Amino acid sequence: QVQLVESGGGLVQPGGSLRLSCATSGIIFSISTMNWYRQAPGKQRELVAGITSGGITNYADSVKGRYTISRDNANKMVYLEISSLEPEDTAVYYCNTDPPYYDTYFNKHQWGRGTQVIVSS
Repeated sequence: QVQLVESGGGLVQPGGSLRLSCATSGIIFSISTMNWYRQAPGKQRELVAGITSGGITNYADSVKGRYTISRDNANKMVYLEISSLEPEDTAVYYCNTDPPYYDTYFNKHQWGRGTQVIVSS
């Protein structure tokens, strides 16, 4: 069974930083491209960062220079470091494979609970 468990969110002042973590199980992590997504209030979920099995990274234009994705294949973890946080970064952050893992038994994409990031003074 696939599990995606995000953590590390919280309430942060503008200009602050956070490191989000995602623990995975049930996937062949070492060969999977992993992504971080976020969903802001009233908006659709969007892809913000990705990292291939070989460590190649890519970012949405809106977060380039402030977000850094990394991975630990030995521990099946993926991380997202966010610096210079802005109120617009407020969202629930999720990790998932690329494309998002599809559970054929339940016929739906599987997501973790996410981790809430709130940027406010």
